[in-house]
Amino acid sequence: MIDEDRRASLIEHLEELRKRLIRCFIAIAIGTGLAYAYKERLFEILVHPLVMALDTSRDSMVFTGLPEAFFTYLKVSLIAGIIVSLPVIFYEFWMFVAPGLYRRERLVVLPIILISVVFFAVGASFAYFFVFPVGFKFFLGFASESIRPLPSMKEYLRFASIMLLAFGLSFELPIVLTGLAWMGVVDVTFLRKNRKYAILIIFIAAAVLTPSPDVISQLLLAGPLMVLYEMSIWGARIFGRKSGVPDETAERGEEKGEEEKEGKTGKEKKSRRNKKEKKTETVS
Repeated sequence: MIDEDRRASLIEHLEELRKRLIRCFIAIAIGTGLAYAYKERLFEILVHPLVMALDTSRDSMVFTGLPEAFFTYLKVSLIAGIIVSLPVIFYEFWMFVAPGLYRRERLVVLPIILISVVFFAVGASFAYFFVFPVGFKFFLGFASESIRPLPSMKEYLRFASIMLLAFGLSFELPIVLTGLAWMGVVDVTFLRKNRKYAILIIFIAAAVLTPSPDVISQLLLAGPLMVLYEMSIWGARIFGRKSGVPDETAERGEEKGEEEKEGKTGKEKKSRRNKKEKKTETVS
């Protein structure tokens, strides 16, 4: 009986998940369709840092295959459609996850999602406005009278989307470390003690992620990441689990176990009492 209930509950959850995924895909499709109407303008905004670094009197972007321009515009529209439909996606995600969370967890998760979106947007904007101009000038510096740059639409979109995603995810560092501190995985002492290793990892990540190998562009990423690491320590200090404070979930689990145990003991006592009464009636 219990297995049948669990199976029915699982099927209901999968059915709800399917409906919410369909709504998300519909929202993305509508957003992509609307964005495709402004595909040229969207691509101009995305390619603006490269155009500013190019000598437009001699150089321009090209497409090397017949369908390349079409598919590039389609991908730009898809990315814009996903961004436009993010409120719907977050709403459906929240409505699916929220019923399974405790009230205290619901109060924490929603602000974390909103703050994560803000930090990702700040990271991507930092790459677009500060890192791209420096990196593109470095790369275009290799051009000469006999070697001219011919950046293609497809390659630029791939490069720009990877860089924006990488920088956006890098700026999620305070959210991740503060979340780990809240769960009790790390604490302020651990983060302070391993600061030197964190700085080393940050500079290695900056060397890999930045488009040019010069020190300035690496510092452009490493500097903010070190600031974000210090913000993580402050976040761990404020939101981290204090030593000696037990896990609320574990507490609830223990309470639930005790209640179940008490309930089981009560049922056993009741069963023994019924048997005793039946035996007395039979003797009489």
